[in-house]
Amino acid sequence: MPSAVEPYPQVNPWIVATAVMFATFMEVLDTTVVNVSLPHIAGSLSASVDEATWVLTSYLVANAIILPMTGWLANYFGRKRMLQAAVFGFTAASFLCGMAQTLPMLIFFRIVQGATGGALQPLSQAVMLEAFPPQDRGKAMAFWGLGIVVAPMLGPVIGGYLTDNFSWRWVFYINLPVGLASIIMTRLFIFDPPYIRRQSGGIDYWGMGLLAVGVGALQIVLDKGQEEDWFASYWIAALGVVAVAGIAIFIIHEIRTRDPVVHLRVFKVRTYSAGVFLMTVLGFVLYGSMLLVPIFLQTLLGYPALDAGIAMAPRGLGSFLMMPVVGTVLGRFDPRKVLAVGLVGAAYTLYSLSRLNLNAGYWDIFWPQFIQGASLAMLFVPLTTATMDPIPREEMGNATSMFNLMRNIGGSMGIASATTFLFRRQQLHTHLLAVDVNPYNPQTRIFLKGVESAMILHGSDPHTAVSQSYGAIWGTVERQASMLAFVDTFLAMAVVFLLMLPLLFIMKRPKHPRGGAPMH
Repeated sequence: MPSAVEPYPQVNPWIVATAVMFATFMEVLDTTVVNVSLPHIAGSLSASVDEATWVLTSYLVANAIILPMTGWLANYFGRKRMLQAAVFGFTAASFLCGMAQTLPMLIFFRIVQGATGGALQPLSQAVMLEAFPPQDRGKAMAFWGLGIVVAPMLGPVIGGYLTDNFSWRWVFYINLPVGLASIIMTRLFIFDPPYIRRQSGGIDYWGMGLLAVGVGALQIVLDKGQEEDWFASYWIAALGVVAVAGIAIFIIHEIRTRDPVVHLRVFKVRTYSAGVFLMTVLGFVLYGSMLLVPIFLQTLLGYPALDAGIAMAPRGLGSFLMMPVVGTVLGRFDPRKVLAVGLVGAAYTLYSLSRLNLNAGYWDIFWPQFIQGASLAMLFVPLTTATMDPIPREEMGNATSMFNLMRNIGGSMGIASATTFLFRRQQLHTHLLAVDVNPYNPQTRIFLKGVESAMILHGSDPHTAVSQSYGAIWGTVERQASMLAFVDTFLAMAVVFLLMLPLLFIMKRPKHPRGGAPMH
């Protein structure tokens, strides 16, 4: 039975966009801002770093479980009410995370933070898509995309600065002023549109339970698999079976039930299905490469953590400058053509990174990162606009929930795949390079003699010099093997982007690139 609908005054859409961007930026920032603080958190709470990683995992699991339910929750409780509750819950949980005195307490509050934060992205995206007329949705998604693309890159920089200069607790306290501003602006400027009616149908308890079990198990497998050597670990293998079975039964149940918690029939729309798949791949490569670059900078080029975060800033700068341009010109071009340019540009930048060596300087890192950021703007904005174009307004909340869920799952898969591929290729290259490192190889003998002579010249006895020379040559082998592994991984990601080009032919051109006709 529909409830009384609040008055629906016409608010400037850019005010609405600012209101929801506060919440979105805050939530996305928290997916990466804690990463660099883990050693400090572990030391402060008397835990190991491995135990402290559950601070990240618990947030991601709760976030993944709530994301696909957001559309149903918004219809059941009312979108504005749900958005206010999510912002308030996230802000309060942030404060409690900063106050936590034990690791279990911190993990519990991170679960609350992830659950409330999971609703923020799809709700804010749905609100913005509805606040702007169809011809201006490119600009809206460009503005919203700044938070989605730039926030994860700023996270390590902000987290490193706050942890080094204040305390790891300020990584959570920084959310308080942003959250309060979002709560006030949401209350004043965001209203439920007339077609959003609170549902009075049945509650799909089985769907919720299966979703929580399946998606939660999948997220843990993706996050912890590499640490436990994947399916060599019994508990990872068991969780993998639970994830596959839970998601399969969930899909069957949702298709057959009368009041599903997630409307999977939206995937019958060809453009939407292709767009969601492309967004999954975009999350895969974005989060995977975002993990690889700082590891490369710190382990092979010797950058401190904060400097590595700053060195990644050009990607955010490229997105920041290109997002408004793409949003402005999108109405004049077929979004699929812009997507094609973005895919080729992103593939080129990863190919450029695969051409680096151990002598790479700052500018060798700067330009590929900058171009990649600009390419991501040409991917994210038209992809979101084209994917959501055929979706009726009444289904927008449900569609954005699945869209964001698959981006996050793609990101988790990208991180897991990148770390595993990197580790395996490093092992392979170490073995291949070590074959030629023996006393009978002339180059090896020259290297060993040179190191031994240098050690003896600095006062080392001959026996120590010999052992140090062997250690030096082994360190050189490991560094070169690691460099070759990074080259292989970047090149593989470039190929993944190029393989996505044929999917653009599946998508249809949006019906509303310029006109303002309402969606039906």
